[in-house]
Amino acid sequence: MNPEKEYLELNKNSWNTWAKSNIESDFYEMEAFRDGKNSLKKIELELLGDVKGMKILHLQCHFGQDTLSLARKGAIVTGVDLSETAIHLAHSLNDELGLDARFICCDVYGLKKVLKEKFDIVFTSYGTIGWLPDIKKWAKTVHHFMKAKGRFVFVEFHPVIWMFDDAQKKIVYPYLHAAPIIETVEGNYAAKDSEMRANFISWNHGLSEVIQALIDAGLKIDDFTEYDYSPFEIFKGMEEYEKGKFRLKKYGNMLPLTYRLGASKAKK
Repeated sequence: MNPEKEYLELNKNSWNTWAKSNIESDFYEMEAFRDGKNSLKKIELELLGDVKGMKILHLQCHFGQDTLSLARKGAIVTGVDLSETAIHLAHSLNDELGLDARFICCDVYGLKKVLKEKFDIVFTSYGTIGWLPDIKKWAKTVHHFMKAKGRFVFVEFHPVIWMFDDAQKKIVYPYLHAAPIIETVEGNYAAKDSEMRANFISWNHGLSEVIQALIDAGLKIDDFTEYDYSPFEIFKGMEEYEKGKFRLKKYGNMLPLTYRLGASKAKK
């Protein structure tokens, strides 16, 4: 297997399977979402600001919950994901809720071939870049779709947490970008006890790799913040110590779990 060449089809097939399960899981609180709950969290909302009338590109949008939340806030939003199943579900939700978001089925690296617009904000939210082998190429894609005075808003799980095994007991993966992680996953973050199995190829990207790639692509970073909590109960052994804030019970506030980054195009 050549992971650099085969990761896309393998991951797409597995995300097609996960999308069907995820939209029905308690994790995504779809009943509340259909009733008007906004899925966006405080971490990213602070950076996004008032999005009414803004053209927003949401990369790796899954089945579009955050994309549709942006639309509810008045944004003119386009969501992109590689999973055909996820995009089909996003279209269905958009129609059901009477919103006007647009969705495109495409991988991040191929997006320039099918989308010719520029955006006020490029947005990426939680659990995204680990599925991409080349962060420099990703950063160039982000820069490409930003207007001259556009913004990039990025929130992600901290690379430190991806060093641990699933039980969060020991470090088994390197912090810095190295060999691809090839694994068969039982259950998933939205349904931890499920017997579902899926094959994935992923990569860990340290903070310096991400930040330098964005700088090299022509972005100026003006906000960077790390957090000792996650707004999602995504890992095994987590507890909610404050409303909407989760930590690994065994480590408390000793580990960074998420980070956010805001950037604009650097002046030439």
